[in-house]
Amino acid sequence: MSDYPSALLARLSLNQETVRQWSLPQLADGCARAGVRGVGLWRAPVHAYGVRAAARLVRDAGLRVTSLCRGGFFTATDPGERAAALDDNRAAVDEAAALGTDTLVLVSGGLPAGSRDLAGARERIADALGELGPYAAERGVRLALEPLHPMYAADRCVVSTLAQALDLAERFPAAQVGVVVDTYHLWWDDTVGAQIARAGAAGGAPSRIAAFQLADWVTPLPEGVLLGRGQLGDGSVDLRWFRERVEAAGCYRGPIEVEIFNPALWARDGAEVLAEIVDRFRTHVG
Repeated sequence: MSDYPSALLARLSLNQETVRQWSLPQLADGCARAGVRGVGLWRAPVHAYGVRAAARLVRDAGLRVTSLCRGGFFTATDPGERAAALDDNRAAVDEAAALGTDTLVLVSGGLPAGSRDLAGARERIADALGELGPYAAERGVRLALEPLHPMYAADRCVVSTLAQALDLAERFPAAQVGVVVDTYHLWWDDTVGAQIARAGAAGGAPSRIAAFQLADWVTPLPEGVLLGRGQLGDGSVDLRWFRERVEAAGCYRGPIEVEIFNPALWARDGAEVLAEIVDRFRTHVG
């Protein structure tokens, strides 16, 4: 057990949006210099750089892509919009496979304009997962359904709790559909410990936990709450508790990805931010 902290640190992954000020080459170089071996990527900057070029860049730096964000947005009622969303998600699966990651993070989508039908929106998500799951599995990619804080339910994600995400995921083989445990979105839910245990046990091997992401909850929230994630240790989330619950659930020993959307971090030197994250990870997670 003497090497446990270093083994834990080896699982640290840096999500690209945490250091948005860095280009892809800067991200690869900065992580390699800091000894961080995993990166979570986003589709837009990967498209701008080129998918195959990005895969080669990360691989040549000795890194692995731990996740690709994002697919999803399945809740449209218009047939044309639904078909377009499915096509875009198939493209996202192909990009994930090309990047060498087995995890495509899904943000499921909010209510269509004028709708109040949460149950119907969630059923459309299930329909999409049923269509996309086999396609993804054939390419070695798992769909990772991410529940978002309830404040996003109207316009971004009608899946608000880990229980809701698991209710959807468990309709499908664990190798096709898993869930994301993101501390920023789930810290407030007093059932989350039991649901993490359920996620670990529900699928056998692999578990339903496809990704584990960290950010803190800080107040007051900014006007644009999407950009209000806090640096590790700056807010209300018991990050170590989450890590311990995920490990106690069994089966998941994958990357621990730090994903923080925060303009204050983006205004700073990226290497300084990453060094601070490593230090905070040791203090508040390890």
